[in-house]
Amino acid sequence: MERLDEIVKLVSEFERIDVNTLSDRLKVSKVTIRKDLDKLETKGLLRREHGYAVLNSGDDLNVRLSFHYDTKRRIAQEAAKIVQDNETIMIESGSTCALLAEEICRTKKNVKIITNSYFIADYIKQTDSCKIILLGGEFQKDSQVTVGPLLKEMIRFFHVGHAFVGTDGYDENLGFTGKDLMRSEVVQYMSEASDQMIVLTDSSKFTRKGIVKRFGFKQIAQVVTDKAIPKEAVERLKAADIKLTLI
Repeated sequence: MERLDEIVKLVSEFERIDVNTLSDRLKVSKVTIRKDLDKLETKGLLRREHGYAVLNSGDDLNVRLSFHYDTKRRIAQEAAKIVQDNETIMIESGSTCALLAEEICRTKKNVKIITNSYFIADYIKQTDSCKIILLGGEFQKDSQVTVGPLLKEMIRFFHVGHAFVGTDGYDENLGFTGKDLMRSEVVQYMSEASDQMIVLTDSSKFTRKGIVKRFGFKQIAQVVTDKAIPKEAVERLKAADIKLTLI
């Protein structure tokens, strides 16, 4: 796992890097590097060209996984510590949430994950340590999630201790913001169906504003992010009595 993370970090840094360089830097054979690149390409974290690994581009969720990958991975690792063996949790959509699901399935036992993200379900489908409960509803093919009134009815059958969610942006007055109204409604349903809502996001989201309010400060128990978060946001979160975990 550490070598794969290092490859993604190098590809993100250089955007295009050859197999020989990766082999030299990581002190492993070119055959091993090629096998690693195959795994990473399957996950959508990069693409392969003859003799090279190349950073993906675009707005697909697979592509967004590769942006700030090292930071998102560390956020996911920290957030996974919150989850206990045999726990049932909710996880919303997003790249950091996908990495969280993967980390939980790697480090915990018998965890049930309730999610509206078909991307996440597919991302962790090979695991035996997690059970996936998919929420039905209207399918948004671009984001690979379900939304709408049917999902609202289904989520009422559940109540969990922790719900993990992402965000598209932040507003010091409104709280956390998003791009899509129906996806923002899903977060509200998860808030009502959980004791604690935990936000996972890299610090870049604190400099963006979405067009839709996702959730206010009073709905959030904890935020897990990186140390590059703006000072003003730190002060605002602490003033709202939100636990802030920095990696």
